[in-house]
Amino acid sequence: MSIAGLKKKQPKTFKVKVTTMETEMEFSCEMKWKGKDLFDQVCRALGLRESWFFGLQYSIKGMGTWLKMDKKVLDQEIPKEDPIHCCFLAKFYPEKVEEELLQEITQHLFFLQVKKQILDEEIYCSPEATILLASYAVQAKYGDYDPNLHKPGFLVPEELLPKRVLRQYQMTPDMWEERITAWYAGHRGIARYEAEMNYLKIAQDLEMYGVNYFPIAQKKNHTDFLLGVDAKGIHVYSINNRFSPNKSFEWSSIRNISYSEKELTIKPIDKKAEVFKFFASQPKVNKLIMQLFIGNHDLFMRRRRVDPIEIQQMKAQAREDKARKKMEHQRLAREKQLREDAERAKEELERRLFEVEDEARQANEALRRSEAAAELLAEKAQIAEEEAKLLAQNAAEAEQECRRLELAALKTKEEKRLMEHKMREAELIAMKLVKESERRLDYLDKSRKFEYRLQELKSEIHALKVEERQAGFLSHWREVLGSLDRSSGKMGKTPMWMEPFETDLLERLQQPLLACPLNATDSSVPRTPTQNLSFQTNALVASNVGTGTRKHIKVQQHETDVIYI
Repeated sequence: MSIAGLKKKQPKTFKVKVTTMETEMEFSCEMKWKGKDLFDQVCRALGLRESWFFGLQYSIKGMGTWLKMDKKVLDQEIPKEDPIHCCFLAKFYPEKVEEELLQEITQHLFFLQVKKQILDEEIYCSPEATILLASYAVQAKYGDYDPNLHKPGFLVPEELLPKRVLRQYQMTPDMWEERITAWYAGHRGIARYEAEMNYLKIAQDLEMYGVNYFPIAQKKNHTDFLLGVDAKGIHVYSINNRFSPNKSFEWSSIRNISYSEKELTIKPIDKKAEVFKFFASQPKVNKLIMQLFIGNHDLFMRRRRVDPIEIQQMKAQAREDKARKKMEHQRLAREKQLREDAERAKEELERRLFEVEDEARQANEALRRSEAAAELLAEKAQIAEEEAKLLAQNAAEAEQECRRLELAALKTKEEKRLMEHKMREAELIAMKLVKESERRLDYLDKSRKFEYRLQELKSEIHALKVEERQAGFLSHWREVLGSLDRSSGKMGKTPMWMEPFETDLLERLQQPLLACPLNATDSSVPRTPTQNLSFQTNALVASNVGTGTRKHIKVQQHETDVIYI
């Protein structure tokens, strides 16, 4: 293939990916483009007119380097990747952000970059200031605080506060959120661009704001100091202190700056003042420092000259835009307020309507209940009337019963009194009877003892009498028998017919005669043995007296039970 064919096949463009603080863009660049061509293309894509603050930065060997505007992109030391990568960042910082930053996009880009530098601790900020700055950042992101929308947990402290501050205090995310929200709620009514501008106005007063630091030495190959370059001048710091410079050179007091290889020289306007010379670590660093010197000095001189027509127009347009935006914001705020008032009024009316409907519903229910209650009350009234009649009747009966009970009570009281009197009398009688019974029991006991003793005496007397009678009877019997024998001519011998009778008689006489009293004379009373004997003797005698030759003998019984023949 010919050389001409190879040239035709070579690409005529290359791609560049540009990263801003909030987005990424990719451009197709021509081979002949210089750095300014790419830079202008990015500014047009962003709608940025205040381009003098910004630049395109790329990293080489860990050091950030700015793309040169007057040199082709591909001829510079930028890494040849596909696509080539670079960042669109602020290269120079204004002295007064409120006066110099005219466009809203410029303010926004500066706000995002400064915020990142504070969170990355490239700019030191006190904890109190970080909380205030975080509240403005939240206002710029979310708008006015609304407790109905912004519930607890909507903030992430790691995205708003430096890690150094989070480590410094033993506070929970909820506590940080509460502190930030307390400030955030006070920013109500502030527009986004105003919140970002307030953020930048606080940040520009920080000691490290807008300063680019480089290690330098007054002798070769030895780092003694830090060189700081910002919008106001050149400052020399000690290694461990980036807040208070040991020496400062304002742009207005510098007559000339020069460098040769690694050495840079700062000559003050005052010829009597000491010329300051220092060495950088690399020649590339010296070139970067010189670019910052030139750019910041040019901006410093530009701020003190009359603005060109273009800048005046931009400022006028910026003022008009700000006024218009302010009026628009106020109008939107009024409309928002009116809308919120209308919504609150609507909610109030809806709430009131709901209450009225609820009251009406309750009233209807109460009316229905009252009607039912009226019917129930009518029924109850009728029942009550009947009950009243019944109660009146019961009252009359009760009154009569009360009278009867009163009379009965009086009667009962009198009966009770009489009963008590009778009980007292009964008690007295009982006591007397008890005493009388005790006496009777004593008398009966004595009577029983006396009767028992009397019985014994009677028995003894009766026994004695029986013995006496037996003795007399036997003797008399023997005399009778003797007389009979004599009459019969058989003396001294009992006849044979008399022997059984005599034997039986003797046995009967020997039996006890105590079955009945001695003075019993009634024929119905059982006879005593003696009476039976006398009776039997009379019978025997009568039975034995016959018509024979024997004489008739009559035996009689007298009161003394003595038998006479």
